[in-house]
Amino acid sequence: MNKFLIANSLFLLSQIANPEPIFLQLKNQLEKLGFHVMIELPPKRGAYGLLREADKKIWINPVVFDLNIGNQTLIHEAVHAAQVCAGQGKVKLLGLKIKPSNYVRPFFLRYSDVHRQDIEREAYAVQSQPNSFELAVSLLQKYCK
Repeated sequence: MNKFLIANSLFLLSQIANPEPIFLQLKNQLEKLGFHVMIELPPKRGAYGLLREADKKIWINPVVFDLNIGNQTLIHEAVHAAQVCAGQGKVKLLGLKIKPSNYVRPFFLRYSDVHRQDIEREAYAVQSQPNSFELAVSLLQKYCK
């Protein structure tokens, strides 16, 4: 791993006002599973988080910490990571029976592609649950062995 990227990521994490322990725990778990979590602007303009399945890179936009949605963003990307593990390198639906809250419905319905909507529905459904952290961890444990 590039020493500059590690130092840059640690610097950015140090600039975040007290990242919550669950953010750091989930980040560490993802990295142990071979995902590289970077706190920097994603290559897709306007994205809060992004997972590139080809090389298992996850970007977390630093603005999410100012918006107090850092945990939710990383949980969302962790669900996508579990989907990548389930699909052995390609995003695959997990078949979750969890319903997303009405609050997050507009976020996944904006996608015109039905398959993409379903992929996002699962991530938003987990992210919007009261036990979202535990759900994300259990999905990673189940699919990323």
